[in-house]
Formats: sequence, structure tokens, C-alpha cells
Amino acid sequence: MRSDIHTEKLPALPGKPKEWLPLWATLIVAAVWFMAIDLEINLQTLIWGVQDMGEFISRFTSPDFSRWAQYLSLMGATLAMAFWGSVIAFLISFVLAPLGARNLSPHPVVYRVVREFFNLCRAMPDLLLALILVSAIGLGPLPGILALGISTAGFLGKFFAESLERVPAGRYEALASVGAGYMQTLMYAGWPSILREMTGYTLFILDRNVRMASVLGLVGAGGIGTALSTALRTFNYDRAAAMILVMVATILLIDFISAWLRKRLQ
Repeated sequence: MRSDIHTEKLPALPGKPKEWLPLWATLIVAAVWFMAIDLEINLQTLIWGVQDMGEFISRFTSPDFSRWAQYLSLMGATLAMAFWGSVIAFLISFVLAPLGARNLSPHPVVYRVVREFFNLCRAMPDLLLALILVSAIGLGPLPGILALGISTAGFLGKFFAESLERVPAGRYEALASVGAGYMQTLMYAGWPSILREMTGYTLFILDRNVRMASVLGLVGAGGIGTALSTALRTFNYDRAAAMILVMVATILLIDFISAWLRKRLQ
């Protein structure tokens, strides 16, 4: 009798778990199918175009390095554009990042305004900024420098601000307890605490700007990109191939140096 009563009090077994994988798989396949139709993605056209792409790429198989000094000079201008764009981004971020850190901002309104400024900078594509500035200022490296500086200030400022927020509160409180002001707290507790992260982020932005500076020349922002655009428009594929190889070699070298420096800092 006791055994029967004990058996009746046992909880019911849980139901069989629902299998959602077939439903999600069907929805994903349907979404991909509708996107392919909406974007007019045609695999047959792509297959037919392989031969044309191969023929076009074959035009770049004999690079002309007879003007190598000019190519290196243009690449140097591109590197200078990336460097100064990174300097502008660093200065803007260095000044505004503490105001965009929740634990250092003097007022919530200031915090929100600075954060939205960083979001706006990140939302503006480099090419669009360069195109607007070329129209306003004229051809040359200055629009490219400003475009890189404004765009990457949004990324670098966000990185710096979030790093400052992760600094232990005790470091700030220790300086405040001995009468340190805002700037003293920032310079002796804030920036020194994130020096390694700050250097790594800055090197990353410089590495990224070298790549983008080569592309901005296509819209007239100076550097080797402008010469490359001219060579392509005039069907000088041999010169274009040489400039592309110079760009690739330089970017690979910068990437290697940047990775080496970041590894050393860690």
C-alpha cells in the first residue's frame, strides 16, 4: 500500500523536447533564396563571366617597373597621408575619449554627446567623406588625410573610452583621496593604466589607414591611388600592375611590422 502511494506522488515525466532545427533550417534556406532573387544573383551568369574575368586579369601579367622611382614616391605620399590621418584621429580621441568614458565624464549629457559623435564618425565611410572633402577642398592628399582622421577617430575614441572605463575604480579613488584634480587623475591613473592597449589600438588604426589611403586616391585624394585610377582609365594595365604590386608589398611590410610591434608590446 505504501509503495502504491509513493508511486502516485512521483512527478510526471517531462515531455519530449521540441526539435527546432528543421524549422530554423527551412527559414534560413528560404531567406537566402529570397535574397538571391531580390539581388538578382545569377550563378549561370557568373560561370559565363569566368572566361571574361580571366582575360581581364591576364592584362596585368606583365608589370612595367620602368617608373619605379615615381611609384615609390607616390607610395610614400600614401604612407604620409595614412600617418597624418592617424595622428589626427589620435589627437581627437585623446582629447574626447575621457569625456566619453562613463566613469570620467563630468556629466551624462557630455558623455552621450561624445559617444554619439564617435558613432557619427564611424558611420561615415572613408570613401564618402573623401569624395565630399575633395568636392569642397579640391584634389590632393589633404581631403584624404581629413577623411581618414575623422573616420578613424570614431573607432579610436570608442576604444580609448571603453579602455578607460575598465580601469579599476580604486586607482582613480586613490588619487582623488590625496586631492588630485581631474587632469591629474587622468594623466597619472587613466592613461598610464591603458598605455599598452592604447598603443596597440593606434598601431591597428595606422595599419588600417595605410590600406584605406591607397583606395582613397581613386576618388582624387592623392597618393598612388590617383595614379592607379588614371592608369586604369587610360588602359595602361602594365603600369597599373606595377603599382598594385608596390601597394601590396608595402601593405604586407606594414602589416608585418605592426604585428611585430604589437607582439613586443604584449
